[in-house]
Amino acid sequence: MFRALLATVLAALTLSVSAETLTFTAIPDQDESQLRTRFEQVGQYLSAELGVEVQYLPVKSYAAAVTAFRNNQVQLAWFGGLSGVQARRLVPGSQAIAQGVEDPEFKTYLIAHHSTGLAPMAELSRDALAGMTFTYGSKGSTSGRLMPQYYLTQSLGEPEQVFSRVGFSGDHSRTISQVEAGAYQLGAVNYKVWEQAVADGKVDTDKVQKVWQTPGYPDYHWTVRGDLDQRFGDGFAKRLQQALLELDDPAILGAFPRKGFIEASNADYAPVEQVASELGLIR
Repeated sequence: MFRALLATVLAALTLSVSAETLTFTAIPDQDESQLRTRFEQVGQYLSAELGVEVQYLPVKSYAAAVTAFRNNQVQLAWFGGLSGVQARRLVPGSQAIAQGVEDPEFKTYLIAHHSTGLAPMAELSRDALAGMTFTYGSKGSTSGRLMPQYYLTQSLGEPEQVFSRVGFSGDHSRTISQVEAGAYQLGAVNYKVWEQAVADGKVDTDKVQKVWQTPGYPDYHWTVRGDLDQRFGDGFAKRLQQALLELDDPAILGAFPRKGFIEASNADYAPVEQVASELGLIR
């Protein structure tokens, strides 16, 4: 009788573990429909590789992605440099495990409306840019706010004292649209989003063009909570990392867009943490 009861309990426990769902999210850095297509494909791939149900949880803001990670609503997240630093500071033991091949040397483009008359420049000129209107992307974006703010400040001084108006579009796709429409004369945009939009014919380059780019910096990456193995079993985090590193489906990689994924560690994002601290975005 006892053995039968024990077997039933163990079977129930095994079923409970096997039925566990891995939930992940991503910062909403561009058009929502594009993100859903990209990450639903990732979820299907990971589910097949790991043998567990994998679910993508869309969020409306960078802060919401960090909050979902902190509250254990998600166990895995595709963060930018800054949001990843913020999330790991809130969840001790969490680890950056993978990044795109291009992400250790990411860049931001400064784009300009044709009415500015600006030509591509090797170095920023305060005289050429002063008095224009300018937009970042999201307030929590590494490529849309943190790093462009840092480099603009280094070269020109405080952006609010250089430009006549400084705004936040919300994401990279909106930055491109708003500068193309002339709502802002200048904008800071993730170079990958810009290049993909141009390749897809979604940008009228007669109306808006790239005029400058930042030096390289570390940016996007996958981060996992430190308690992943406790929830899914010993070695699960390593298996998840390996699945991401081995991802070679052109359709999925092209949707990021990335050539592939390589290993990442928390230490890779120390420069981002330092800049965010200097600018007062983290304490």
